[in-house]
Amino acid sequence: MLLLTGTQWLSHPAVQAWRTVSLAITVQALPFLLLGTALSGAINAFVPADLFTRVLPKRPALAVPVAGAAGAILPGCECASVPVASSLIRRGVTPAAAFAFLLSAPAINPVVLTATAVAFPGSPAMVAARLLASLATAAVMGWLWLWLGREEWLRPLLRHRHTGHRHGHSRWTEFRLGFQHDFLHAGGFLVLGAMAAATFNVTVPGSVLDTFSGSPWLSVLFLAGLAVLLAVCSEADAFVAASLTGFSPTARLAFLVVGPMVDLKLIALQAGTFGRAFAWRFSTATTVVAVAASVLIGGALL
Repeated sequence: MLLLTGTQWLSHPAVQAWRTVSLAITVQALPFLLLGTALSGAINAFVPADLFTRVLPKRPALAVPVAGAAGAILPGCECASVPVASSLIRRGVTPAAAFAFLLSAPAINPVVLTATAVAFPGSPAMVAARLLASLATAAVMGWLWLWLGREEWLRPLLRHRHTGHRHGHSRWTEFRLGFQHDFLHAGGFLVLGAMAAATFNVTVPGSVLDTFSGSPWLSVLFLAGLAVLLAVCSEADAFVAASLTGFSPTARLAFLVVGPMVDLKLIALQAGTFGRAFAWRFSTATTVVAVAASVLIGGALL
């Protein structure tokens, strides 16, 4: 329908920039979405149903920080963590622990921490602050879910625990079907999130950055909001933060902590995977907790 109106508008610089940014975000995230959905399918098809419940502590309050610390083993971005967390819930892991893993995995894995060290040479405090603030946010959000969360906020499919591989079915067939469903389902929401982030990139002028950089509190809130809107992959966000030299270290820490946990493409993925009732509540609470953790830990270390 748009093409019927003519194609001259496609050559407009703003439209070309929008197409480039939207495609860049999508291409940047797709390999990690593939990794996440492949892991999700493998967990569902090949991993014994009771493995995770046996490994994690029995008490949910203790399982939350353990699952958060386990996020360090998945070298992927936020797109990979959503389908994996969904698969963990379906396999019987308490949602609070799965959500702690979902938040920590893209923020504290070795690839992200190494990239942060490279982006901030001679500043190990920034790496330590990112690690501690991200772990604290993941743990607090897991405990908040134990305290205030309701399973009716989740999609009905996630409320019914799977018992693992079903006898009489090929494990590879289950893997293929699970991978295909998760990738196509989450991929559509990824594209919508990338389009929303590209719209912000093109429409907001760079002079807005200068307006907020002078105020310590406004700069923290602005960079936290910017992280949500830019939707930069966690493997690359440290270099973006390092380029924002007009902002305080604490404000840039907020950018690094909030971004991997709450951005437009991640909100869209969470809404598609867990449900809209969950996504808007969880994203709002995570943003508040991440900003508070960044201010407290950044103020102490940076």
